[in-house]
Amino acid sequence: MRLRTLLETDAFELRLLAGEAELDRPVRGVMTTDLRDPSRYLRGGELVLTGLAWWRGPGDAEPFVRVLSAAGAAGLAAGEAELGSVPDDLTTACARLGLPLFAVGEELSFADLTEFVVRRVSGERAGDLAAVVDRHRRLMSAGPAGGGPGAVLDLLGSDLDLWAWLLSATGRPIAATGGRPLPAGAGGALAERRLAAASAGHRGPSRAVVGGEVYSLFPVGEDETDPRRTLLSGWLLAVRADAGDWPAERLDLLDGVARLVATERDRQEATRTVQRRLAHEVVELTTTGAPPAEVAARLRVAAPLLGSWGADPEWQVVAARVEWPDAGIDAGQVGRALLEELLPGAAVTHGGGEAVALTPLPARDDPLTATAVLDPVRAPLSAGLGADGRLTLGVSAAVPSADALRGALEEARHARRVAAARGGRVSGAGHEELASHVLLLPFVPDDVRRAFTARLLEPLRAYDRRHRSELVPTLRAFLAADGSWTRCAADLHVHVNTLRYRIGRVEHLTGRDLARLEDRLDFFLALRLDPPS
Repeated sequence: MRLRTLLETDAFELRLLAGEAELDRPVRGVMTTDLRDPSRYLRGGELVLTGLAWWRGPGDAEPFVRVLSAAGAAGLAAGEAELGSVPDDLTTACARLGLPLFAVGEELSFADLTEFVVRRVSGERAGDLAAVVDRHRRLMSAGPAGGGPGAVLDLLGSDLDLWAWLLSATGRPIAATGGRPLPAGAGGALAERRLAAASAGHRGPSRAVVGGEVYSLFPVGEDETDPRRTLLSGWLLAVRADAGDWPAERLDLLDGVARLVATERDRQEATRTVQRRLAHEVVELTTTGAPPAEVAARLRVAAPLLGSWGADPEWQVVAARVEWPDAGIDAGQVGRALLEELLPGAAVTHGGGEAVALTPLPARDDPLTATAVLDPVRAPLSAGLGADGRLTLGVSAAVPSADALRGALEEARHARRVAAARGGRVSGAGHEELASHVLLLPFVPDDVRRAFTARLLEPLRAYDRRHRSELVPTLRAFLAADGSWTRCAADLHVHVNTLRYRIGRVEHLTGRDLARLEDRLDFFLALRLDPPS
């Protein structure tokens, strides 16, 4: 704003005492002081408000005005409440040094004047910054010349004095104003607040208090029709300020910044296309029993794209499933986004509601574990999944070659089923938890196999023969669906009540309870020992 604006605002009734020729000076801020030398607090362009408590008599004004002029103050507004009028020597000094001087009547408070200046300056600076952001948008859309999201956040700091952080869906830092880190644990806490809001269907910015600081959270790349579709793939712009008090212009500006940053997210999303295709081909070849040499060729192509060290890394497989009863959400796609977030160096594909990640393991790295993958993000994921969502995850052992990749894929899937049998909103299991059953199945003696499976499955087979029912196939489908009634009923194309009746017959005939982990595992092992013919 310009100094002239103060005189043109009738509500203030300011009187200009000196400096009429300088009324077009720009005002970049406001400061109230009664210090004789406030220069250390001035950066230039301020309207200085003073109650004249520093003035003791003629001769005091000249040094004060010289200090303001040297510091680049835009103008001086002196209150009349303390002395009844503005001293003549102050008017003379301001006229001689070319510093505009306003008289502020007793009826006008400095607080009202300050609020007016701050709002006007903030709005105009926001407009100026919007132009800069628009230029930066064009630069970013043309390539990396714009400097990426960090440069955009630096603009917020330099032009609006705002500290901002760009975070992934689970709170992983991506960029920050001036590269400044968040306090420890704040990223995950902010992500937890935003995911909870998004899972409840809340759109737009939200407010969060973490560590005594107030943050405004702006979604980046969020699906506008249903935020849950991008729950685990979107980003989060956290600004340390309370946006509830902002004018519409500033809110629009931050929304523009979020949209600008979303272009970088979209660019990263596009780069994953090749990785996803390779992962899909490897999983497809492995599942169909293709020659190991063909699988190995695909892995050799994938390894450099994933930034792995060395030509022949070991590999781990991670299988994940996200469950939501809302049929409008592609749970497999959400699971893929989750694994790409948790495992940045992995190639991920999805199909049949399941996501699978192929993760190269350089020689110097420790193998992944389910605990290490999930524990840092358990709280935000639990908040984001809400009351009706669930995540289960399984991790294989590291394997050295394509020959062993099929076993690793099966291992990861079995581990995920073990995790699913436990219950809990976020559950994971690793290959080490399979050693007591799946990995030992080939070594079980034949007579033990027959006795174990007969005890559990023969009552069901006898019932199926007598009644031409399908209890055994139903049990197999129920365990494959991790005990999900709705998913299993959909897979079998039966009503949920029909499924509940069949499972009830299974429990009655065997004396087992499929709600118990131990009984589910026994049935799982029995079916594995005696696969369908």
